Amino acid sequence: MSEVYYVTKEGLEKMKRELEQMVKVERKSITQQIAEARDKGDLSENAEYDAAKEAQGMLEMKISILQEKILNARILDEANIGTDVVSIMNKVKLKNLKNNSMITYTLVPETEADIKQGKISVKTPISKGLLGKKVGDTAQINVPSGILEFEIVDISV
Repeated sequence: MSEVYYVTKEGLEKMKRELEQMVKVERKSITQQIAEARDKGDLSENAEYDAAKEAQGMLEMKISILQEKILNARILDEANIGTDVVSIMNKVKLKNLKNNSMITYTLVPETEADIKQGKISVKTPISKGLLGKKVGDTAQINVPSGILEFEIVDISV
């Protein structure tokens, strides 16, 4: 059985656009590169041909993986996401108990993580340490630099 991929509606649309780009643009470009390399003669010693064939194989693998993800995607409906405990798609306001600084993260599917926007993958150590916690709870999270302690200040959608 294939793995289910949880995504937002926007995330699924982004994956579909990416797949379309690979199939309609990149695939044609690589096919053209292979044809041009083939026209140069002896394929046994043609580095351009070998590189283009390898790029074609990598692209086809990426297309296959993305098609499987789209096929097995399940859209997360924000209307069904609660705020009583931390879960995927929640925006969580945290207080770092070591330095009293405040930080807000949104827990998102792995494919939609963007730290610059405060979106962290639900599979990160921080997210895993927050899942299931309530407002007022303290989360001790083991990260490579040591243990971080956060107090859950707010949970929203």
